[in-house]
Parts: sequence; structure tokens; C-alpha cells
Amino acid sequence: MSDPSLLVLSSLSSGDKHGYAMMEDIEGFSGLRLGPGTLYGAITRLEERGWIRPVAGAGRRRPYTLTAAGRTHLKAELDTLGRVLKTTARRLKPA
Repeated sequence: MSDPSLLVLSSLSSGDKHGYAMMEDIEGFSGLRLGPGTLYGAITRLEERGWIRPVAGAGRRRPYTLTAAGRTHLKAELDTLGRVLKTTARRLKPA
């Protein structure tokens, strides 16, 4: 699972976060370190689709939250990913 948009949605599923906090969280649960360009490109795309939105924050940091539409999209993506994983696991079993 290395799609930046899916990683951002997954990170925000546990609560609001600003960019750096998302980078740290994503690295913690996936082992992948997103660069700033990749992260903020994904944030821009997700915001344009209405799946995340900025919320009020303290200082310069701009936290984001997962919208209801974003949560629905994430669940659908996870369902698809689950089917892919089950199929792949079944196919990898020795004959």
C-alpha cells in the first residue's frame, strides 16, 4: 500500500493532523516516508475531491480532517484492497 492519497486518508482516519504529523504517522504505520511534494500533492487532490478539509489550528500549522465523503471513499478502497489481498493470498498458496 503505497498510494499517497490512500496513506493520507488512512492517517486522518484516526483524527485531525497537520502535514508533518501525517508524515510521521504514515511512516510509523507503513514504513514509507512521503516527501513534502508527494504529501502536499496528495492533500491538494484529496481536498479538491472533498475527501478532506482544513480545520482551525493553532499557529502556522494547518490541520486537516477526514470528511464523511472521504470516510466513505476510504472504506470502499479498503474493501477493494481486502479482496485483492485475499485473492493474491489464495493464489500464492502452493498447489
